Amino acid sequence: MKPVLLLDVVGLTPRALRDMPRLQRLATGGAQATLGTVLPAVTCSVQSTFLTGRLPADHGAVGNGWYFRDLGEVFLWRQHNALVQGEKVWDALRRAHPGARVANVCWWYAMGMDVDSIVTPRPVYHADGRKSPDCYTRPASLHDRLTERLGPFPLFQYWGPTASIASSRWIVEATRILLPEHDLTLAYVPHLDYDLQRFGPDSPEARAAARELDDVLAPLLDDAERLGVTVLVVSEYGITEVDQPVDVNRVLRREGLLEVHTQAGMEYLDPWASEAFAVADHQVAHVYVRDPGRLEQVRTLLAAVPGVDLVLDRAGQAEHGLDHERSGDLVLVAEPGAWFTYYYWLDDRRAPDFARGVEIHRKPGYDPAELFLDPADRSAKARAALSLVRKKVGLRYAMSVVPLDPRWVRGSHGRLPADPEDGPVLLASDPSLRGLQRETVAATDVHDLVLEAAGAAVAPADPVAPAAPLAETVAAS
Repeated sequence: MKPVLLLDVVGLTPRALRDMPRLQRLATGGAQATLGTVLPAVTCSVQSTFLTGRLPADHGAVGNGWYFRDLGEVFLWRQHNALVQGEKVWDALRRAHPGARVANVCWWYAMGMDVDSIVTPRPVYHADGRKSPDCYTRPASLHDRLTERLGPFPLFQYWGPTASIASSRWIVEATRILLPEHDLTLAYVPHLDYDLQRFGPDSPEARAAARELDDVLAPLLDDAERLGVTVLVVSEYGITEVDQPVDVNRVLRREGLLEVHTQAGMEYLDPWASEAFAVADHQVAHVYVRDPGRLEQVRTLLAAVPGVDLVLDRAGQAEHGLDHERSGDLVLVAEPGAWFTYYYWLDDRRAPDFARGVEIHRKPGYDPAELFLDPADRSAKARAALSLVRKKVGLRYAMSVVPLDPRWVRGSHGRLPADPEDGPVLLASDPSLRGLQRETVAATDVHDLVLEAAGAAVAPADPVAPAAPLAETVAAS
């Protein structure tokens, strides 16, 4: 078989590619195509489509998180691979080439993934509440091998106010170590996610981020060329300019449909008691309605909210390949320039303490404000520095520096792109691949393109397997 590197450069678009000469060289010597993404155009949904060749209606990753109905909880950024239904590309590869070795460096749903090597961010959660940067690996011995070479995984540069090129550089160097030992290597590099959301895709900071990432990717691409590895570069979505946050949960609360409970003066979303609430995920929101008899009331209410473009019922979701049991009873798509906040409180003094921190697992929705030290708070940097001192001396600390004002966010994604220049792109080092003989390659076709690049015949996949029990997979995450 032919070795393949499937490189997910999140946020890569034709517009960003103009500032990335090393990637341009790969495309010039190979091929470039528009990549038709899926709704929602968010990480977990698109990656799962790449790896299964199926739409979210089949693989079940309907967003970066959803409401787990049988647990009565909203969970984002779960890790267990059993949450993704259907056969994965490495299973098909091994049918054609038994014993094919596969590595995953930071693609999502890594836990329990049936591959030979896994590297994924995994902090150390100390008993006193502190969190230390680290990663999870399989085999376990890979952890020490990588950290001795590269240092600890830079978790606080992977997401949050200090997110930077350091995390992508670590991921690229780990991929360079694993690439010669595997037949299929998956690598995810997140750098374009940061300043494009902070400052917008047309900002000087965004162009600088593209140049910076291109420099970091160059040694990996050179290694692949030297080793005869076919490179496929994919992107999940393009980030577009936004300036209109939409507080959909506050709309539902003011209408008396969303319930909260209060502890220590802080309000928490109460999904069990709510008639309707939304799991906000960039430019898409899943709305769960308890009583089917109130569905039309909720639809009419939300369709009138400024910034809401589409309100998809089950039939509308089916048209977009999103009609899975995990999806909301309604799915909202934002207008161009708009995005959905998760905020549900009506008074910032009643916000839960985790709202002002980086807390991707406790927030019942995605929060891009976590990329900022509150620009309106002159003491934010000083307080962050003091918190780091407390951490270093072993004291408990709270990094309460994230703004509750969404106006700082300048870029978002999730809706389908209107202009291919702002949508995802696919690059390949091998121009002879049959799957590239078209201007647009669907996200569902990436699965077969990987197999073709590896020299594996594309065989029909097995029927979609049922998901593992949700309580089991959540506990494993």
